[in-house]
Amino acid sequence: MKQHSGMRPHDIVVLLKIISKGNTPWRHQDLSNELYISQSEISESLHRSQLAGLIDVDKKKVYRQSLLDFIEYGLRYVYPVKPGSMVNGIYTAHSHPFMQQQFKSEVNYVWPSERGPVRGLSIEPLYKDVVKAAISDEKLYKMLALIDIMRVGRTRELKIAIGELHKMIINEPQR
Repeated sequence: MKQHSGMRPHDIVVLLKIISKGNTPWRHQDLSNELYISQSEISESLHRSQLAGLIDVDKKKVYRQSLLDFIEYGLRYVYPVKPGSMVNGIYTAHSHPFMQQQFKSEVNYVWPSERGPVRGLSIEPLYKDVVKAAISDEKLYKMLALIDIMRVGRTRELKIAIGELHKMIINEPQR
């Protein structure tokens, strides 16, 4: 196991994927296949999260309140992002379909994807294959889009995003 040198952006995605699975049993291979991350990187990610106090020693139970606290108070400082150029992609942040019900905006934010059906300002995702992982898991997709609001949103958007993340992270069934 490599020495712990701090969390990486995809560590948050791995923890959210575990949460999105609810009570469904999973193995490292399942996370690897569904997130397009190697099994060894999944293992290292879980190790970093365990050292950071975001998952238990067995690396199966996410400490949900600790994760939510990190997302709410630290994520935007550790993984900041500035919107980029106009590209094709899939909606994220306040442009996600859930948030479009909450806000009207003239500007769309997207994760870049050549096959993306919409155009918008690019937001660098937490890791390169997030689009593929999000397309196959609607719950994960919504959580990741809400996470992007924490990275680029304004106060009103942040309040709604953290409220929805609280529902999804804290109130979901746990292992």
